[in-house]
Amino acid sequence: MASATDTASPERPTRRKGFTGLPGSRLGRLILALNLLGLAILISGALVLNELRRGLVNARIDSLNTQGELIASILNQAATVGEPEPQMDSALATELLQTLSNPKAQRARLFDARGRLVADSDWMTDVVVSRALPPAKGREERRLGFDLMPHATPPSAREVQVELAREVRQALKGERYAGMRRGEGGARVVSVSIPIRHVRAVLGVVTLEASDVDAIIARERAALVPFILIAILVTLASSLLLNSLVAQPVLRLARAADRVRQNRARAISLPDLAGRDDEVGDLARSLEEMTLALNERMGAIESFAADVAHEIRNPLTSLRSAVETLDLVSDAPARERLLGILKNDVQRLDRLVTDISNASRLDAELSRDEPRLVDLGRLIGDIVGLYQATAKPGDVSVSFTPHGGMEAVTVMGREGPLGQIIRNLIDNARSFSPPGEVVTVGLQRSRGEATVFVTDNGPGIPPENLETVFQRFYTSRPRGAAFGGNSGLGLSIARQIAEAHGGSLTATNRTDADGRIAGAVFILILPEAPG
Repeated sequence: MASATDTASPERPTRRKGFTGLPGSRLGRLILALNLLGLAILISGALVLNELRRGLVNARIDSLNTQGELIASILNQAATVGEPEPQMDSALATELLQTLSNPKAQRARLFDARGRLVADSDWMTDVVVSRALPPAKGREERRLGFDLMPHATPPSAREVQVELAREVRQALKGERYAGMRRGEGGARVVSVSIPIRHVRAVLGVVTLEASDVDAIIARERAALVPFILIAILVTLASSLLLNSLVAQPVLRLARAADRVRQNRARAISLPDLAGRDDEVGDLARSLEEMTLALNERMGAIESFAADVAHEIRNPLTSLRSAVETLDLVSDAPARERLLGILKNDVQRLDRLVTDISNASRLDAELSRDEPRLVDLGRLIGDIVGLYQATAKPGDVSVSFTPHGGMEAVTVMGREGPLGQIIRNLIDNARSFSPPGEVVTVGLQRSRGEATVFVTDNGPGIPPENLETVFQRFYTSRPRGAAFGGNSGLGLSIARQIAEAHGGSLTATNRTDADGRIAGAVFILILPEAPG
């Protein structure tokens, strides 16, 4: 009910502002960080291991290069015969290769100047090359002559020999070769071919091969497993944490709201969530404040309904008594007095119903109209001009003393309700002023606030009633005033509108030179619109 409680309260300042598309909140940043953490761990592990693998392969090539250069230099010095055309002693070179090579770590081969294979470390150590046989073919496959389920096959021995021959030819031209290729079993092989030089002549080629690259890569992949497991654990932990921090609290809030709706409760209490410094805490506090506001609004509606019933009961009781007595009175003057009472009570009821209807619509009017800039001086001038245009001789007149500055005094609000405040204050002041007096409306600006003064020359307000006059249905008329001429809702509605606009409405008395009360002053203060 509009007149039962404040229509608006100062909004809680927003803690965080930012572009909604970005995680500008605490929970948003937490969600983003947790989701990216597992991915970052996996990516960093892959990058580290990729660099490690590249470093290991390069180190293997450097090692083979060093060994190959050493073997080539020794063979050049010890196994070279013939002058002036030098040649390589194949038998001696084979013995030296057998002595210098390390067949456990790599395979060493020796080629002569024509590219023919002279020595192989696998020959010298009787290494038997074994390969796994392909799976046996079924009867249908044997009949058709091909595999029904094709599968990738490693390079053939001929393909390996072609690659090796290409490396040897490059080395026989005096160019060193270092790289990685596939071996006969499909395994990666790091190969280095070093030319054996005697002055400018190339006497042969030393080829060193290391086939432990796959083992190195397998170890690297095994080293990646902990990173993968950590990423999985982090993802699971983040999922559980998000469920605990977001999903479950939101579910609790939803269930609490359902309890309020189903049990017709008037409050929601989630103290453990309201203490959180994040969006869930904001939501819990907002729900608590919302239910508290609804509770206050429902209580105010009940109180307002009780006050309305009480205020309407009085004129109804008077009407019933007058109607019941009217048939029993035969004296004409007495009947006229009773008819006058009936008319006054009907007018009082009409005024009550009208003011109650205006008060009940106030909430809707304040929420429906969007606040906009209002020139307060122009608004007051228009209202005062209307009173002056309709004034009759002997009526209480109204004058306006505008702000002395050149700039307009503007506030952010709704023109209709703000005008209602001014009209209610002027009507109240005129009702207390003797005929022929003047009600003065003033406007001032100070420290970012607009202040409106409405001053009358009436009997003033008792000091103990300076706050009571703003209560609903409170009336205190001067002696001789018509009974029931006011509903007691005007000042209550005025203060409610003022507070809905972030302002205030108070009452005080002005005194004369002797210190006696010379009239009442109502002071309306509204925040001035930013320039």
